[in-house]
Amino acid sequence: MAVEKAIFAGGCFWCMVKPFDTWEGVHNVISGYTGGQVENPTYEQVKTGETGHYEAVEITFDPEIISYDTILDLYWKQIDPTDAGGQFHDRGSQYRAAIFHTTPEQKEKAQQSKEKLAESGIFKKPIVTEILPATRFYPAEEYHQDFYKKEKEVYEKDRTKSGRDDFIETHWNVMTEN
Repeated sequence: MAVEKAIFAGGCFWCMVKPFDTWEGVHNVISGYTGGQVENPTYEQVKTGETGHYEAVEITFDPEIISYDTILDLYWKQIDPTDAGGQFHDRGSQYRAAIFHTTPEQKEKAQQSKEKLAESGIFKKPIVTEILPATRFYPAEEYHQDFYKKEKEVYEKDRTKSGRDDFIETHWNVMTEN
């Protein structure tokens, strides 16, 4: 079985795990850090916004069961692609949205999906989510992994407070589940 990896930043990584974790063909979703200049960063370092890292998720998936195109579509529907300063109530460079491509095919598909979104007219402002080459991905500390399962009440309270679900429902016209 061949697997691929996809790496996405979309604000707080706690909120980026569950939307992918429950899909058939997704083997693993890991919270972590990527894109910065510090080796083996810690959460305490990254949250300062001074390491250059993004909070991100690394998704391991079987492309025979779930396509990268489907994963891209899921990704766009989790973020505000017009916000360059963070996501929802999480502000700062560590919370920016970005797609990190691991192959030339992923880069091409990500660019095509971004263009399609820009042409869709869903958003009045420009789509500013960057498409960047993947760099080393560092898994976050264990207590961040599967946070939505481990700390359900904290996760749900934080997610509600963030405004993410209201935004998703308004802009994507979908009912959301925490």
